[in-house]
Amino acid sequence: MKKKVLIFGFGSIGIKHANLLPKLKKISNVLIFSSRRSSKFKSTSNIKEILQYNPDYILVCSETYLHHRSIKIIEKNFKNKIVLVEKPLFHKPIKLSFKNNKYYVGYNLRFHPVIKFLKKKIKKNDIFSVSIFCNSFLPRWRKNIDYYNSYSSSKKKGGGVLLDLSHEIDYLQWLLGRVDKIEYKKIKKISNLKIKSEDTAQVIGKIKNINFYLNLTYFSRFEERRIIIDSKKETIIGDLINCNIKIVNNNNLKIIKFKNNMSQTYVDQHMAILNNRSENLCNIEDAKHTVSFIEKLKKKI
Repeated sequence: MKKKVLIFGFGSIGIKHANLLPKLKKISNVLIFSSRRSSKFKSTSNIKEILQYNPDYILVCSETYLHHRSIKIIEKNFKNKIVLVEKPLFHKPIKLSFKNNKYYVGYNLRFHPVIKFLKKKIKKNDIFSVSIFCNSFLPRWRKNIDYYNSYSSSKKKGGGVLLDLSHEIDYLQWLLGRVDKIEYKKIKKISNLKIKSEDTAQVIGKIKNINFYLNLTYFSRFEERRIIIDSKKETIIGDLINCNIKIVNNNNLKIIKFKNNMSQTYVDQHMAILNNRSENLCNIEDAKHTVSFIEKLKKKI
């Protein structure tokens, strides 16, 4: 049976999901719950109307600091629904009940072909070092809004590289396990961007016997998203932007190329949820841990 979808919020990510979902065979209709109007999709800000609509699948795409309000509305008014909350779960640790519905959190990079390959390929016992780089340029992120007016620029609204680029924190721990120790951290605003949130984060730590280095930025005009894994026998370089894997073993170089289609990661995530295949999905406990870990990183030593 085809599913009716309700989307809370109609910013850039809400629009992205709204455009993708009608293309899926399992979706019959999409309704937007927002004060913003759309010429393409039916929208409402009336609770009674969404109750009458009675969706099967709900997406929380409101700004991060409003996620808990959206979830409270869902928990109060719906039962036994499937809910996808866009990442991160919250802008800070919040105690909230998730009893009435089934929730997942939108870390769609788990469905990126490079990350999927690494999940199957790597042997944790052989790894001694992992370096992750996500260098980006915030002013290029959104075409419909000036970067300094977006939630990314505001600490209170859930902005800053740690929350905005928490994909890297999620897949680091999904691939290797939860962080055991933080040995060094530098989390600051250092650029001339017109924002009040942190624009750089460098973190060094350990996951069991594996050393890791995490580098996140908002201000780099050379955009990259890479993971470098050094093990006993080889070095693996995963490039998420160019969608390839390089494996260096002694003097040999092997290159594996994947189809470059970031939209497919969202489609695959939706299909996993709708088909009840949860092995690659981020559950609430993992998402809560990521928020708590970020909060820990933000605290002064």
